[in-house]
Amino acid sequence: MRGARRPLLPAFIGKVQTPVGTLWIATTEQGVLAVDWAESEAAFCAYLRRRFRRTCLEDAAKVAAVARQLQEYFNRERRHFELPIDWSGLRPFQREVLQATLTIPYGATRTYLDLARQIGRPQAARAVGRAEASNPIPIIIPCHRVIGSDGKMHGYGGGEGIKTKVFLLELEGAILP
Repeated sequence: MRGARRPLLPAFIGKVQTPVGTLWIATTEQGVLAVDWAESEAAFCAYLRRRFRRTCLEDAAKVAAVARQLQEYFNRERRHFELPIDWSGLRPFQREVLQATLTIPYGATRTYLDLARQIGRPQAARAVGRAEASNPIPIIIPCHRVIGSDGKMHGYGGGEGIKTKVFLLELEGAILP
């Protein structure tokens, strides 16, 4: 049938309480799809439908490993997440940027320009910033470790914004400007 829309695929959802607020988690059979500070389950499900064309199925068991590793991170028991990522909802450039972001060590920072150079596009620092700003899996993909070339904090969409970014960097013992 021409023009028919594909049926929406499910995402398994749950939540975890953290020092930076309630984090909603979505996973698929491929891995972690999203982590978000949504106001409610309904808001999170609307986001998943809009961004990833996914429906929600509550399943604490399917998100348990993600929730546990996030808790370990906030308890300073984990420095690296060992979780598969579902990259299917990302465009190639954003995927490339976020995969580079995954290489930033715990407690370290890089600039948008550093990442642009790392992916071989030194003129794309602003585009890197846009890719980071729409990271669907913050904390696990550590966009909070990316700062401006001037050494300052530039934007953070999660939690309480820059305050949350600084909290995460301080949690990791990063040296801040």
